[in-house]
Amino acid sequence: MIETLVLTDFRNHTMCRIKTHGRQNVIIVGPNGAGKTAILEALSILSGDRGMRAAQMTDIARFGGNGGFSIFATLSDDTELSVSFVSGDANRHAKIDGDNAPLADLTSHLPMVWITPREDRLFVDSAAERRAFFDRLVSSFDSTHSGRVARFTKLLSERAFALKSGRDMRWVDALDDQIAATATAIADARIKYAGELNYFLENCAVSVSGMLEQMFIDQRSAGDIERAYREYLGNNREIVGDKMVIDGVHKSDFGVFNKQLKLPAHLTSTGQQKTVLMELILAHAKLLHTRTNKKPFILLDEAAAHLDANARAKLFADLATSEAQVWATGLDADAFSDVPNAVFVSCADGDISNILVS
Repeated sequence: MIETLVLTDFRNHTMCRIKTHGRQNVIIVGPNGAGKTAILEALSILSGDRGMRAAQMTDIARFGGNGGFSIFATLSDDTELSVSFVSGDANRHAKIDGDNAPLADLTSHLPMVWITPREDRLFVDSAAERRAFFDRLVSSFDSTHSGRVARFTKLLSERAFALKSGRDMRWVDALDDQIAATATAIADARIKYAGELNYFLENCAVSVSGMLEQMFIDQRSAGDIERAYREYLGNNREIVGDKMVIDGVHKSDFGVFNKQLKLPAHLTSTGQQKTVLMELILAHAKLLHTRTNKKPFILLDEAAAHLDANARAKLFADLATSEAQVWATGLDADAFSDVPNAVFVSCADGDISNILVS
């Protein structure tokens, strides 16, 4: 668990220090604009990710500061983690116990998943939004997954450029080989993750749809799928309207079926969608803990939104069994009065640097 979190020149926080006193639930309350979400964003960056807002680092540095920021945390096992950004430097820098470290190494110390108000529309938004969310979950389960997804996107761009510019087809052949291998690995990771996640889901079930994923569902071997997709790529090299039109893992989608209502999640109410989303996150946390024996971290921005009192009470009762440390934000502390094992952090109105811990 995180014992201490310190932010310097991060968003609207000049200096912010939070001590959790070893509590499982950290509830951050305060008015709009007080900097509650910024605290969660800092945690998400400290996990080695670009952050829950995927913002430019120069936009995160406090306006009126020196153009940089730092995030520092001490864990319950006395491990010290930090991420810093300096104006004029294009990269973030990480340290573990005072030594320079790759950003990717932070993930093993802070396996993290988050829900923001943006995800409240996950089941009715575009497939691209759902795919990005699902791949983020898979990446927590398989640390190499996000790299493969990024590589696949880069390879597709290179292939499109090669076809548009009429380059030597031997170059395209080589790209198709790499694309087929990478796409097969991506689809395999998604199917494996969905299968293991479903084991921990009680009231809903996750499904993955896509060209390559369906081949895995049909129990074809990875080698067979890679060859089939390679052949498909070789037979589809047309440019239509200045665009390369092909199917693949960049077109895949995932869905969730509500077993209680016997309906797909996108056909249920906003509150029911939020409840299903929370169950997904809880199942993900339990899966991570089972696989790694490490306590994951769950970030819930505006956690009480769309949940009635009973649903909110059930959520935190379930969170208590997840072996995760939960950081949640809300406007009103009374909405979290029944949260067990909690410490409350108040973002003071008008004086953002003044963080009070009860």
